[in-house]
Amino acid sequence: MIKQIVFDMGNVLIEWDPDKIIARLGIAGEDAKRLRREVFDCVEWVAMDHGTMDQDEGLARICRRLPERLHGAAERCVRDWWKGELVHIEGVEALIREIRDLGFGLYVLSNATSFLHEYYHRLPAHECFQGLVVSADVQLLKPQREIYERLFETYALRPEECFFIDDSPLNIDGARCAGMPGTVFFRDMKRLRRELNEAGIPVRCEP
Repeated sequence: MIKQIVFDMGNVLIEWDPDKIIARLGIAGEDAKRLRREVFDCVEWVAMDHGTMDQDEGLARICRRLPERLHGAAERCVRDWWKGELVHIEGVEALIREIRDLGFGLYVLSNATSFLHEYYHRLPAHECFQGLVVSADVQLLKPQREIYERLFETYALRPEECFFIDDSPLNIDGARCAGMPGTVFFRDMKRLRRELNEAGIPVRCEP
């Protein structure tokens, strides 16, 4: 029987869209494509989330690949992206509160840098969560089996009693390999509510 619901953060709790982050800096065209490739889609970004590279080193490496005119934008993308608006996924706050009121435990498991702790209080219904595992803190990344096991060990959870919601099929597959069922979230709240019902979580469903 499911007793705990585990949420990913990006594109589950809040919107994660590097192109919008770049656009808010007023950068477009080829420069925007270059920033996307060299900042958000690079090895250093993964290593920073992994906790195996700090931001100073990651940013320095990124800037070596970029023209000087883009160094300031790169720094804002790496260090400050979360200081702007954090767009909550529509309907997720109400869902979290409903799940909490039904008596289920709630947790967050995210691939992110340790700076997540700086903006955690800005996540939807953050006060409803009983625990948080951040990849950089534990130097593990989804979909590694070990990061799910760290969640279970840290909060004394049984994997088969947890249900994971993530926007990545790979991460859901990783969770299932660690014994935790789950579903891929496609930004479709009606579908998610139906799938939670099917898993034994009696949230309200719209026809």
